Amino acid sequence: MSDSTDHEQSASVPPADFKDLERWDREVVWHAFTQMAEYEPLIFESGLGCELTTSDGRVLLDGVSSLWCNVHGHRHPTIDAAIHEQLGKVAHVTNLGASNSTTIRLAKRLVDVAPENLNHVFFASDGASAIEVALKMAFQYYRQISPAQPQRTKYISLTRAYHGDTVGTISVGGMHSFYGMFKPLMFDIVSAPSPDCYRMPPGIETEEDAKNYYLGQLEKVLQENHNEVAALVIEPIVQGAAGMITQPQGYLAGVRELTQKYNVLMIADEVAVGFGRTGKLFACEHENVAPDFMCLGKGLTGGYMPMSATLATTEIWNAFLGEHRETKMMFHGHTYGGNPLAAAAAIATLDVFEAEDTLAKMQPTIARLTERLQQIAEHPHVGDVRQRGLMAGIELVADKESKTNFDWTEKRGRRICEHATSNGVWLRPLGDVIVIMPPLVISLEQIDQLCDAIESGIQNICPA
Repeated sequence: MSDSTDHEQSASVPPADFKDLERWDREVVWHAFTQMAEYEPLIFESGLGCELTTSDGRVLLDGVSSLWCNVHGHRHPTIDAAIHEQLGKVAHVTNLGASNSTTIRLAKRLVDVAPENLNHVFFASDGASAIEVALKMAFQYYRQISPAQPQRTKYISLTRAYHGDTVGTISVGGMHSFYGMFKPLMFDIVSAPSPDCYRMPPGIETEEDAKNYYLGQLEKVLQENHNEVAALVIEPIVQGAAGMITQPQGYLAGVRELTQKYNVLMIADEVAVGFGRTGKLFACEHENVAPDFMCLGKGLTGGYMPMSATLATTEIWNAFLGEHRETKMMFHGHTYGGNPLAAAAAIATLDVFEAEDTLAKMQPTIARLTERLQQIAEHPHVGDVRQRGLMAGIELVADKESKTNFDWTEKRGRRICEHATSNGVWLRPLGDVIVIMPPLVISLEQIDQLCDAIESGIQNICPA
């Protein structure tokens, strides 16, 4: 009896005060992209709207939508109610050879709002998995069409791309600082230069020139490699983890024309830019682009629950149809793919977009952010401000004229974000780029609060 009692006691979590939580957070929880030897706990206990409350009682404005995923604010009553209602039905069933009514309805809703011809939905659990699904679908597609094209084993991606942290998605990524040590695990890809309207190539001065230059570079890559390429992978309009790098107007539409010209499938990674971030429901809508695959995640459930989706055209779908003996089915699956609770949250998220006219109501806050960014851009150590909708980046530089970076070991971006936290705003930088990505429902007053904290931080950490 004593052995059993001792085991039960050791397996249970003891009552914890705040100091216990801090200690366990330092010593037990292994945080992503965090140097645990330097980590200082920041523990959130609750949230409401655009604000989060820490376990020690501080209220912070959520300036990064809890890693770019919260859309309509924390504890939105419509999404809360949808999850509660689904709990009264069933929390989980597999979608391997089975289904549930909530997930079916979500799939139809996504097809209805997506760009044309994306008529089929494959569910997974996170954005990287959605990209992995598209990569595998493209690979398998070329082996199952008639005539088969098995030589198409490569992918094209942009040099500063980020598509996730699985081995497949880091292979099509371009962030060496994230992936360098894993190079032996990665498969080879073909790279095209990322369009950049801040650090443009010599002789390129206008956005139109930049568009034409980068499309020309991509076409060279396609000319040389298209017979071996299954798909091109791209973040539409904004490369997020690259530092909120915005693409020249017309570039995305040009990429789509080139992929069609050279018969290469196009995978649009809308994990970060989808669900209103750029001012439209999907970033592809800005240039009327309909890709072969569109990958969704983050905001799909309003930031409530893990869920992602890969949407594909009927042409892709048809290549996977056949008799059982042909083994043409999609060889991929996730335990929690199509989870009913997540699907309920996702349907509610789409309902809120419609009921609250979210995209229209964002426009004044987008304009206020633009106005404030123009003010911040005047600082001598702000090299560039970049914005699409409520996605923005402020790039810090040591010298504005030469665009010289600060020494990365000085951690200027991180220190500015720490200053902002001490002033009531939670931010997370990308190196020396300050990222602004609040929930879509942020108020004008909260935009000012956010920008005031950033301005104060820049003045303190990068004095003129």
